[in-house]
Amino acid sequence: MQDDAGTGPSRRGSSVAAEAAAIGAAVAVFGATFGVLSVAAGLTPLQTQATSLLVFTGASQFAAVGIIDSGGTTAAAIGSALLLAARNGMYGVSLSRRIRVSLPRRFVAAQLVIDETTAMATAHPDETERAFWLTGLSVFVFWNLGTLVGALGGGAIGDPATLGLDAAFPAGFVALMAPHLRRRDARVAAAVGGAVAIVSVPFVPAGIPVLLAAVGVVPGYLVGTPLEAGSTEIDS
Repeated sequence: MQDDAGTGPSRRGSSVAAEAAAIGAAVAVFGATFGVLSVAAGLTPLQTQATSLLVFTGASQFAAVGIIDSGGTTAAAIGSALLLAARNGMYGVSLSRRIRVSLPRRFVAAQLVIDETTAMATAHPDETERAFWLTGLSVFVFWNLGTLVGALGGGAIGDPATLGLDAAFPAGFVALMAPHLRRRDARVAAAVGGAVAIVSVPFVPAGIPVLLAAVGVVPGYLVGTPLEAGSTEIDS
């Protein structure tokens, strides 16, 4: 029987599927950009594709390629990538309470824990598992297809800077950071981390400033903790 409000299970399911497909299609553009930048940085198309298949976390992939392209060490590239990927661990802890799967499927689910799947799973509490799996599979397929197109076509494009593709990496991070700047502790952490990175650029190898910027978390935490304690006392 159809829901009077037109929001029955089938309609909601169609909405989740449509949203997942749209997110995947949008991600394909960034995947292609990554493929172009990765090949321009010196990775082979095979290495580029393997990175998207095995790592599958765009921010970390862009960070590693950006550091390698600027002359940074492999250790700095890996360190920056791991630092950025750490948030996926927090996502996993949160999602483990919402998505109950067998051990074999849990390994697959772990590979799909990213910003998009977490956002969709939490935005659809009545269809958490469906939203997670559909979004994860959609993004994985489109991201890797985009990477393949970019990696194979990167040579024909030439210098990515001529098309402005080199701006995709910093622009992506600004997009990730912007929603969090509504909080005071996040603004403090961003300001301190940015200042540390800028000051350290002339003195340390490429890629290290990104790692040093992590110290911004400390003052951000110190600023945020008293605010939380104060609000608790008022509420009580």
